[in-house]
Amino acid sequence: MKRAMYSILSLLMLVFLSVSINADSSVKTIVSHDVKTESVQLHYLTAGHGPAVILLHGYAETSRMWRPLIPLLAEKFTVIAPDLPGIGDSSIPKDKIDMITSAERIHALVRSLGVEKARVVGHDIGLMVAYAYAAKFPAETEKLAVMDAFLPGVPGWEPIYNSPNVWHFRFNGEYPEALVKGRERIYFEYFWNVLAADKTHSIPEADRKAYTEAYSKPGRMRAAWAYFASWPELAKDFAQLSQTKLTMPVLSIGGEKSLGNELAQQMKLVATDATVVVLKDTGHWILEERPKETTDALVKFL
Repeated sequence: MKRAMYSILSLLMLVFLSVSINADSSVKTIVSHDVKTESVQLHYLTAGHGPAVILLHGYAETSRMWRPLIPLLAEKFTVIAPDLPGIGDSSIPKDKIDMITSAERIHALVRSLGVEKARVVGHDIGLMVAYAYAAKFPAETEKLAVMDAFLPGVPGWEPIYNSPNVWHFRFNGEYPEALVKGRERIYFEYFWNVLAADKTHSIPEADRKAYTEAYSKPGRMRAAWAYFASWPELAKDFAQLSQTKLTMPVLSIGGEKSLGNELAQQMKLVATDATVVVLKDTGHWILEERPKETTDALVKFL
Protein backbone atom coordinates (compact mmCIF):
# COMPACT_ATOMS: atom_id res chain seq x y z
CA MET A 1 0.00 0.00 0.00
CA LYS A 2 2.79 2.42 0.96
CA ARG A 3 4.68 1.58 -2.24
CA ALA A 4 1.54 2.24 -4.31
CA MET A 5 0.90 5.56 -2.57
CA TYR A 6 4.55 6.54 -3.10
CA SER A 7 4.27 5.72 -6.80
CA ILE A 8 1.10 7.78 -7.16
CA LEU A 9 2.64 10.75 -5.36
CA SER A 10 5.78 10.50 -7.51
CA LEU A 11 3.67 10.42 -10.66
CA LEU A 12 1.66 13.45 -9.55
CA MET A 13 4.88 15.33 -8.78
CA LEU A 14 6.27 14.54 -12.25
CA VAL A 15 3.04 15.73 -13.86
CA PHE A 16 3.12 18.93 -11.81
CA LEU A 17 6.75 19.61 -12.74
CA SER A 18 6.04 18.88 -16.40
CA VAL A 19 3.10 21.31 -16.45
CA SER A 20 5.16 23.98 -14.66
CA ILE A 21 8.10 23.61 -17.05
CA ASN A 22 5.84 23.65 -20.11
CA ALA A 23 3.94 26.69 -18.81
CA ASP A 24 7.16 28.55 -18.12
CA SER A 25 8.49 27.58 -21.54
CA SER A 26 5.32 28.77 -23.28
CA VAL A 27 5.53 32.14 -21.53
CA LYS A 28 9.07 32.67 -22.81
CA THR A 29 8.46 31.32 -26.32
CA ILE A 30 8.79 34.07 -28.92
CA VAL A 31 6.13 33.88 -31.63
CA SER A 32 6.10 35.77 -34.92
CA HIS A 33 2.91 37.35 -36.25
CA ASP A 34 1.76 39.50 -39.15
CA VAL A 35 -1.26 41.77 -39.11
CA LYS A 36 -2.57 44.31 -41.59
CA THR A 37 -3.63 47.61 -40.11
CA GLU A 38 -3.66 51.23 -41.24
CA SER A 39 -2.87 50.24 -44.86
CA VAL A 40 0.38 48.52 -43.83
CA GLN A 41 1.18 44.96 -42.83
CA LEU A 42 3.19 44.87 -39.61
CA HIS A 43 5.38 41.98 -38.58
CA TYR A 44 5.89 41.62 -34.84
CA LEU A 45 7.24 39.29 -32.18
CA THR A 46 5.30 38.52 -29.05
CA ALA A 47 5.74 36.53 -25.84
CA GLY A 48 4.54 36.34 -22.26
CA HIS A 49 1.47 37.42 -20.31
CA GLY A 50 0.61 40.45 -18.24
CA PRO A 51 0.78 44.22 -18.79
CA ALA A 52 1.92 45.16 -22.30
CA VAL A 53 5.41 46.32 -23.22
CA ILE A 54 6.10 47.63 -26.74
CA LEU A 55 9.71 47.40 -27.96
CA LEU A 56 10.70 49.58 -30.94
CA HIS A 57 14.01 48.90 -32.68
CA GLY A 58 16.35 51.37 -34.34
CA TYR A 59 18.12 51.87 -37.65
CA ALA A 60 20.47 49.16 -38.95
CA GLU A 61 18.49 46.66 -36.85
CA THR A 62 15.04 45.03 -36.74
CA SER A 63 12.86 43.59 -33.97
CA ARG A 64 15.50 40.84 -33.79
CA MET A 65 17.57 43.14 -31.54
CA TRP A 66 15.12 42.54 -28.69
CA ARG A 67 15.31 38.72 -28.69
CA PRO A 68 17.78 38.52 -25.76
CA LEU A 69 15.54 40.79 -23.67
CA ILE A 70 12.12 39.38 -24.57
CA PRO A 71 12.30 36.17 -22.45
CA LEU A 72 13.21 38.21 -19.36
CA LEU A 73 10.32 40.63 -19.83
CA ALA A 74 7.94 37.81 -20.79
CA GLU A 75 8.03 36.53 -17.22
CA LYS A 76 5.87 39.49 -16.16
CA PHE A 77 4.69 41.21 -19.34
CA THR A 78 3.05 40.69 -22.69
CA VAL A 79 5.87 41.76 -25.00
CA ILE A 80 5.11 43.21 -28.44
CA ALA A 81 8.13 43.93 -30.66
CA PRO A 82 7.20 45.07 -34.19
CA ASP A 83 9.39 45.74 -37.18
CA LEU A 84 8.94 49.43 -37.96
CA PRO A 85 6.89 50.09 -41.11
CA GLY A 86 9.12 49.65 -44.16
CA ILE A 87 11.81 47.76 -42.23
CA GLY A 88 12.38 44.05 -41.67
CA ASP A 89 9.34 41.96 -42.50
CA SER A 90 6.82 44.80 -42.19
CA SER A 91 5.52 46.03 -45.52
CA ILE A 92 6.63 49.27 -47.14
CA PRO A 93 3.85 51.88 -46.81
CA LYS A 94 2.64 53.38 -50.06
CA ASP A 95 2.27 56.78 -48.43
CA LYS A 96 4.22 58.51 -45.65
CA ILE A 97 7.08 56.98 -43.69
CA ASP A 98 7.93 59.01 -40.61
CA MET A 99 8.02 58.70 -36.83
CA ILE A 100 4.58 60.09 -36.03
CA THR A 101 2.79 58.10 -38.72
CA SER A 102 4.65 54.98 -37.59
CA ALA A 103 3.60 55.64 -33.99
CA GLU A 104 -0.01 55.87 -35.13
CA ARG A 105 0.31 52.62 -37.08
CA ILE A 106 1.86 50.80 -34.14
CA HIS A 107 -0.85 52.20 -31.90
CA ALA A 108 -3.42 50.72 -34.28
CA LEU A 109 -1.60 47.37 -34.06
CA VAL A 110 -1.61 47.48 -30.27
CA ARG A 111 -5.29 48.35 -30.10
CA SER A 112 -6.11 45.55 -32.56
CA LEU A 113 -4.56 43.17 -30.00
CA GLY A 114 -6.96 44.46 -27.34
CA VAL A 115 -4.27 46.38 -25.46
CA GLU A 116 -5.52 49.62 -23.94
CA LYS A 117 -2.39 50.70 -22.05
CA ALA A 118 1.28 49.86 -22.50
CA ARG A 119 4.83 50.62 -21.47
CA VAL A 120 6.85 51.76 -24.49
CA VAL A 121 10.59 51.33 -25.15
CA GLY A 122 12.52 52.68 -28.13
CA HIS A 123 16.13 52.69 -29.33
CA ASP A 124 17.66 54.98 -31.97
CA ILE A 125 14.96 56.01 -34.49
CA GLY A 126 12.63 53.72 -32.53
CA LEU A 127 13.15 56.15 -29.64
CA MET A 128 11.60 58.89 -31.77
CA VAL A 129 8.65 56.66 -32.63
CA ALA A 130 8.29 55.79 -28.94
CA TYR A 131 8.28 59.46 -27.94
CA ALA A 132 5.70 60.23 -30.63
CA TYR A 133 3.56 57.37 -29.28
CA ALA A 134 3.74 58.69 -25.72
CA ALA A 135 3.12 62.30 -26.76
CA LYS A 136 0.17 61.41 -29.01
CA PHE A 137 -1.37 58.83 -26.67
CA PRO A 138 -0.32 59.86 -23.14
CA ALA A 139 -3.36 58.33 -21.44
CA GLU A 140 -2.45 54.95 -22.98
CA THR A 141 1.27 55.10 -22.17
CA GLU A 142 2.09 53.92 -18.66
CA LYS A 143 5.86 54.35 -18.90
CA LEU A 144 8.37 55.43 -21.56
CA ALA A 145 11.98 54.27 -21.91
CA VAL A 146 14.22 55.92 -24.51
CA MET A 147 17.62 54.55 -25.50
CA ASP A 148 20.54 56.46 -26.99
CA ALA A 149 19.45 58.88 -29.68
CA PHE A 150 17.88 62.34 -29.56
CA LEU A 151 14.66 64.19 -30.27
CA PRO A 152 14.62 66.43 -33.37
CA GLY A 153 13.03 69.78 -32.57
CA VAL A 154 13.87 69.71 -28.86
CA PRO A 155 16.66 72.09 -27.70
CA GLY A 156 20.05 70.45 -28.11
CA TRP A 157 19.21 68.61 -31.32
CA GLU A 158 20.74 70.96 -33.90
CA PRO A 159 24.41 70.52 -32.91
CA ILE A 160 23.92 66.75 -33.27
CA TYR A 161 22.04 66.98 -36.56
CA ASN A 162 24.51 69.46 -38.06
CA SER A 163 27.70 67.77 -36.82
CA PRO A 164 30.04 67.19 -39.79
CA ASN A 165 31.05 63.87 -38.26
CA VAL A 166 27.51 62.52 -38.49
CA TRP A 167 27.19 62.41 -42.26
CA HIS A 168 24.61 59.65 -42.49
CA PHE A 169 21.66 61.79 -41.36
CA ARG A 170 21.54 63.38 -44.82
CA PHE A 171 22.90 60.44 -46.81
CA ASN A 172 19.80 59.34 -48.71
CA GLY A 173 18.28 59.63 -52.16
CA GLU A 174 18.89 58.30 -55.66
CA TYR A 175 22.70 58.40 -55.76
CA PRO A 176 23.36 57.16 -52.21
CA GLU A 177 20.94 54.32 -52.96
CA ALA A 178 22.90 53.41 -56.10
CA LEU A 179 26.19 53.56 -54.19
CA VAL A 180 25.00 51.33 -51.35
CA LYS A 181 23.16 48.76 -53.47
CA GLY A 182 25.03 45.46 -53.25
CA ARG A 183 27.34 46.96 -50.60
CA GLU A 184 24.89 47.10 -47.71
CA ARG A 185 27.17 45.12 -45.39
CA ILE A 186 30.08 47.53 -45.99
CA TYR A 187 27.79 50.50 -45.36
CA PHE A 188 26.37 49.09 -42.12
CA GLU A 189 29.79 48.12 -40.77
CA TYR A 190 30.38 51.84 -40.18
CA PHE A 191 27.40 52.02 -37.82
CA TRP A 192 28.07 48.76 -36.02
CA ASN A 193 31.79 49.42 -35.54
CA VAL A 194 32.39 53.19 -35.36
CA LEU A 195 29.33 53.97 -33.23
CA ALA A 196 30.39 51.39 -30.64
CA ALA A 197 32.87 52.19 -27.87
CA ASP A 198 34.48 48.83 -28.64
CA LYS A 199 33.52 47.10 -31.89
CA THR A 200 34.34 43.69 -30.39
CA HIS A 201 31.35 44.17 -28.07
CA SER A 202 29.00 45.50 -30.72
CA ILE A 203 26.52 43.67 -32.97
CA PRO A 204 27.13 39.87 -33.14
CA GLU A 205 27.99 38.36 -36.52
CA ALA A 206 24.75 36.37 -36.84
CA ASP A 207 22.76 39.56 -36.31
CA ARG A 208 24.90 41.47 -38.82
CA LYS A 209 24.09 38.90 -41.47
CA ALA A 210 20.38 38.99 -40.64
CA TYR A 211 20.19 42.80 -40.68
CA THR A 212 22.15 43.04 -43.94
CA GLU A 213 19.77 40.57 -45.56
CA ALA A 214 16.73 42.48 -44.30
CA TYR A 215 17.90 45.87 -45.57
CA SER A 216 19.19 44.50 -48.88
CA LYS A 217 15.72 43.56 -50.11
CA PRO A 218 14.19 45.77 -52.85
CA GLY A 219 13.04 49.14 -51.60
CA ARG A 220 14.11 48.54 -48.01
CA MET A 221 17.04 50.95 -47.86
CA ARG A 222 14.94 53.72 -49.38
CA ALA A 223 12.17 53.05 -46.86
CA ALA A 224 14.61 53.13 -43.93
CA TRP A 225 16.18 56.36 -45.18
CA ALA A 226 12.73 57.94 -45.33
CA TYR A 227 12.82 58.14 -41.53
CA PHE A 228 15.93 60.34 -41.69
CA ALA A 229 14.55 62.41 -44.54
CA SER A 230 11.48 63.21 -42.41
CA TRP A 231 13.50 64.91 -39.64
CA PRO A 232 13.15 68.58 -40.74
CA GLU A 233 9.35 68.24 -40.64
CA LEU A 234 9.51 66.01 -37.58
CA ALA A 235 11.45 68.72 -35.73
CA LYS A 236 8.53 71.10 -36.18
CA ASP A 237 6.07 68.49 -34.91
CA PHE A 238 8.20 67.53 -31.91
CA ALA A 239 8.81 71.18 -31.02
CA GLN A 240 5.05 71.58 -30.74
CA LEU A 241 4.42 68.27 -28.96
CA SER A 242 7.17 68.97 -26.43
CA GLN A 243 5.30 72.06 -25.22
CA THR A 244 3.09 69.63 -23.30
CA LYS A 245 5.33 67.75 -20.90
CA LEU A 246 5.00 63.99 -20.50
CA THR A 247 3.70 63.09 -17.05
CA MET A 248 4.28 59.32 -17.10
CA PRO A 249 7.58 57.98 -15.65
CA VAL A 250 10.38 58.23 -18.22
CA LEU A 251 13.74 56.44 -18.33
CA SER A 252 16.57 57.90 -20.42
CA ILE A 253 19.43 55.44 -20.93
CA GLY A 254 22.39 55.93 -23.23
CA GLY A 255 26.11 55.56 -23.73
CA GLU A 256 28.65 58.00 -22.31
CA LYS A 257 30.56 57.89 -25.60
CA SER A 258 27.42 58.35 -27.66
CA LEU A 259 24.31 60.44 -26.93
CA GLY A 260 23.53 59.43 -23.36
CA ASN A 261 24.17 62.87 -21.86
CA GLU A 262 22.47 64.81 -24.66
CA LEU A 263 19.38 62.60 -24.50
CA ALA A 264 19.23 62.97 -20.71
CA GLN A 265 19.10 66.76 -20.97
CA GLN A 266 16.36 66.61 -23.59
CA MET A 267 14.18 64.22 -21.61
CA LYS A 268 14.40 66.49 -18.58
CA LEU A 269 12.94 69.22 -20.80
CA VAL A 270 10.03 67.16 -22.15
CA ALA A 271 9.08 65.07 -19.09
CA THR A 272 8.20 65.88 -15.47
CA ASP A 273 9.46 62.54 -14.11
CA ALA A 274 12.69 61.53 -15.86
CA THR A 275 15.22 59.00 -14.55
CA VAL A 276 18.64 59.11 -16.22
CA VAL A 277 21.16 56.31 -16.73
CA VAL A 278 24.40 57.06 -18.61
CA LEU A 279 26.56 53.97 -19.12
CA LYS A 280 30.32 54.63 -18.87
CA ASP A 281 32.66 53.62 -21.70
CA THR A 282 29.65 52.72 -23.83
CA GLY A 283 28.72 53.69 -27.36
CA HIS A 284 25.44 53.64 -29.24
CA TRP A 285 24.59 49.91 -29.13
CA ILE A 286 23.91 49.84 -25.40
CA LEU A 287 21.92 46.58 -25.35
CA GLU A 288 24.72 44.74 -27.14
CA GLU A 289 27.69 46.58 -25.56
CA ARG A 290 26.38 46.53 -21.99
CA PRO A 291 23.72 43.79 -21.98
CA LYS A 292 23.54 43.28 -18.20
CA GLU A 293 23.54 46.95 -17.21
CA THR A 294 21.03 47.89 -19.90
CA THR A 295 18.76 44.95 -19.20
CA ASP A 296 18.86 45.50 -15.45
CA ALA A 297 17.95 49.18 -15.86
CA LEU A 298 15.08 48.42 -18.22
CA VAL A 299 13.65 45.55 -16.16
CA LYS A 300 13.86 47.58 -12.95
CA PHE A 301 12.14 50.57 -14.56
CA LEU A 302 9.41 48.60 -16.32
